[in-house]
Amino acid sequence: MRRLYGPHGGGIAERDGVMDQIDVIEGTLAKGFGTLGGYIAAKAPIIDAVRSHAPAFIFTTALPPALAAAATTAVRILKQKQGQELRAQHHRQSMLTKHALSAAGLPVMQNPSHIVPVHVGDAELCKRATDLLLERHAIYIQPINYPTVAKAKSVCALRQAPCIRMR
Repeated sequence: MRRLYGPHGGGIAERDGVMDQIDVIEGTLAKGFGTLGGYIAAKAPIIDAVRSHAPAFIFTTALPPALAAAATTAVRILKQKQGQELRAQHHRQSMLTKHALSAAGLPVMQNPSHIVPVHVGDAELCKRATDLLLERHAIYIQPINYPTVAKAKSVCALRQAPCIRMR
């Protein structure tokens, strides 16, 4: 679930009013929470099944206390008014970024997400472009290539912070 959506940051299901239809909530503590790790939340029998049958989960360890505290603080902030304001700023920045790149003639792929995908098409060209931006301008943009996207559909996926100001 994307924590950038919904009145309390509960994700797309909260935004769309379908939380009561969800059996398992899984998420990451990265990006939206600024830490790392992940989680699932569900009724006890589902959690027991995951523990018993998910090999990657069986051998994981608990988060270090500092990361758990940082994630807890981030969740508290994002559930409050300040979190609503940060989410609104983030969505506004996404919209402005999409508009600015489109106005500059870049092939921005329209979507309802906060992610700004710019179609490149060629995987090598996509990787070269992102490497160049990192080397010359210290800007990291994630190249998204096959198998995440279909062959010849490579994109540069921009994700901006809510505090960035467009000039």
